[in-house]
Amino acid sequence: MSPLAHGIVRGTVGLGLFAVVTAGVVGLTHSVTFERIANNRLASQYQALEEVVPAALHDNNLVDDTLALPAADMLGQTDAFSVWQARQDGNITAVILPVVTHQGYSGDIALLVGIKANGTLTGVRVLSHQETPGLGDKIEARKSDWIERFAGLSLGNPPPDQWTVKKNGGSFDAFTGATITPRAVVNAVQRSLEYFAAHRERLLEAPEEEVGDEPIQ
Repeated sequence: MSPLAHGIVRGTVGLGLFAVVTAGVVGLTHSVTFERIANNRLASQYQALEEVVPAALHDNNLVDDTLALPAADMLGQTDAFSVWQARQDGNITAVILPVVTHQGYSGDIALLVGIKANGTLTGVRVLSHQETPGLGDKIEARKSDWIERFAGLSLGNPPPDQWTVKKNGGSFDAFTGATITPRAVVNAVQRSLEYFAAHRERLLEAPEEEVGDEPIQ
């Protein structure tokens, strides 16, 4: 083999080894990063669930205790989804509903709504939104205590016609310069309570039963 051919072969082998090593490093980095992101997401979800249903109301792992349900228009769920069940001594004490409202000022608002077995709210938290910083983002618990107002309320407290912002004759405060966002959240929470009332038995049942394919309206 000529020196030139030998050099070409050696260069080709070197490039091949470099590609293999690089691919391995990239793959390992992706795997580690993906696992870290997944762990962070799980930790974040667990924290949000714990904020919605206080520890005093359950002794189970909320993340793992779920009930699969078909699509539900009232909750803004267009596909099958899962709710979380809080248990104490084996009894279901509350459920956490994932809710999406399309009535936000800047887009969808995703919520977690905790409801006791008796229909009383345990808490509400915002998971994601695109509302205006300094205005609509006050629905976040870390920005204001507005969202904490829901704990302890129910369909009859306040009365059904009071489930809107004060500007529209309701019981809930709005934010200065931002009415659409809080009104969207209030409406979504009210719909969550109505959904719970309509499907209470199913929401409080054991998760082993088969779920049908027909959407719940």
